[in-house]
Amino acid sequence: LSELDSGQRVITERIPSVRSVALGFWIGAGSRDETPSKAGVTHFLEHLLFKRTRRRTNAEISRVIDRLGGEVDAFTTKEYTGFYVHTLEAHFEEALDLIADVVLAPAFQAGDIETERGVILEEIGEANDNPDDLVHEMFVGSFWKSHPLGAPILGTAATVGSISRRDLYGYYASRYVPGNLIVALAGCVEPARALDAIAKATLGRLAGRG
Repeated sequence: LSELDSGQRVITERIPSVRSVALGFWIGAGSRDETPSKAGVTHFLEHLLFKRTRRRTNAEISRVIDRLGGEVDAFTTKEYTGFYVHTLEAHFEEALDLIADVVLAPAFQAGDIETERGVILEEIGEANDNPDDLVHEMFVGSFWKSHPLGAPILGTAATVGSISRRDLYGYYASRYVPGNLIVALAGCVEPARALDAIAKATLGRLAGRG
């Protein structure tokens, strides 16, 4: 475990018997951190970050993902948000550059926000039509009652429909900060090389937020 000057933590583990790497950016932001009126903002933001960065379009992000092979994805839980990639060791720097760009240099374009709002509203509709999902949410809500842990990760149609660009950016600016970020790497990469690459990839983008 190392801590960079910015405050972000980096965990590395070299596994010489494999030729792959697993890289993850973990943000201490989950649905438990939301206010009732903005329920679903964490998940909304996770969707939005993959749409566009300050230097990559959605199509360019997709091309890099295809070139990397392996797996690139993200998810939201009640307590944290994860962005991860599994790929060959030879693609480590390219994978790191992509995930750092997605997490630390998003574009927040209005058109992308509306596109993802529609996608998430469809997800909510599907979840409400699925008896297993619906019963689970009813149980969790009953167990936690008025606590944020009882609210659905997806939010509701009403709250997702009301979330604005300002809401998304404000939440991002407050949660996606170095002290709330852990970068974890396991695979066939020397820890010193990994730490140096992660520092360069993240610190430059953090400095560029202005």
